[in-house]
Amino acid sequence: MSTPLAPAPFDFRHYRVVVAGGSKGIGRSIALSFAAAGASVSICARGQAALDETAHAIAGHGVGVHAQSVDLAETAAIHTYITAAAQALGGIDILVNNASGYGFSDDDDGWAAGFQIDLMAAVRASQAALPHLRASPQASILHLSSIAAFHPRKSGSPYAAIKAALSQYTTSQALSLAEHRIRVNAIAPGSIEFADGLWDRRKRDEPELYRATLAKIPFGRFGTPDEIAHAALFLASPWASWITGETLCVDGGQRFSG
Repeated sequence: MSTPLAPAPFDFRHYRVVVAGGSKGIGRSIALSFAAAGASVSICARGQAALDETAHAIAGHGVGVHAQSVDLAETAAIHTYITAAAQALGGIDILVNNASGYGFSDDDDGWAAGFQIDLMAAVRASQAALPHLRASPQASILHLSSIAAFHPRKSGSPYAAIKAALSQYTTSQALSLAEHRIRVNAIAPGSIEFADGLWDRRKRDEPELYRATLAKIPFGRFGTPDEIAHAALFLASPWASWITGETLCVDGGQRFSG
């Protein structure tokens, strides 16, 4: 599912973009959107098939591409990947931390998945990329948070709490990196639907939950990965050069319904 829009008014030629968690859904759309705007792109994910397909699609835009299978729960693997990506692209200008462990269960496994993937993978990738970002005149970090971070929840409390921590980390990181002219922002998507994604599966398996969630979205529809990608391009572009430490909600007004 995608929303037809005019070509992005951004020129990312000569930019080097790393998307951690870039083979499916939102991450894939972000990677492809940067490639369509002229950037060289590196992506990582665990699943090799989706990784290869997305890398092929990126290459179709005639830009440099690097792809690597990575378990973002492993500290050493993150540092190895970021080093390889910087070498393949010739540096890093933009780091996008998109991966999620989808830690919805209120148990040790749920909390660990969110902590290791949603939060600490973003921290570790940022730390690994920092020497390369400091060398860039247009450095930017983007984290993918969620509107779940803004409201208490009866279910999925680990996911919401970890995303809230990520949004808080965004503000602190932005403050600490401002002296290096590295901007840091986050995007908080609402409910996003795409083929074989979370809401596509819930449409089949939990239709009552799907309909109840849809009813809470003022725009009357779920969002698309492309709509998140266009927000990412804006925040990483010179048009947002005076924006840092913000979490931008892209949700069709969904957060207003709690």
